Amino acid sequence: MKGYLYILECADGGYYTGSTVDLEKRIVEHQEGKGANHTKKRLPVRLIYVEEYHRIDTAFYREKQVQGWSRSKKEALISGQFDDLPNLSECQNDSIISISKKLNNSGFDYAQPPQSLQWIPKNLKPTQYATN
Repeated sequence: MKGYLYILECADGGYYTGSTVDLEKRIVEHQEGKGANHTKKRLPVRLIYVEEYHRIDTAFYREKQVQGWSRSKKEALISGQFDDLPNLSECQNDSIISISKKLNNSGFDYAQPPQSLQWIPKNLKPTQYATN
């Protein structure tokens, strides 16, 4: 069964990402306030992007993927700037960048502890710590 990923622009300028097997019916439902709670509070909505898939489960998977994207990444997708998508996948969150800088400034440059803190009993080989 065919499936569709779609993006709507809401009256407040926000985006709604969804998936469906019947695109025309679903858009009418959104416009009549019978769609998702998000859109019924932000009418009218306008269809601005669609992807068609051979199977609904593929469209649903893609919906969940795009829902996690930033606004700027969604806008690149909508406008067809596909070459920009990989760069927009990088973390843009100031708090994460701030934490990363603090860790780097305190001597934690990588996941392994400094050599002076690593302790392996001399009678055991490191491979003996592996768990299956």
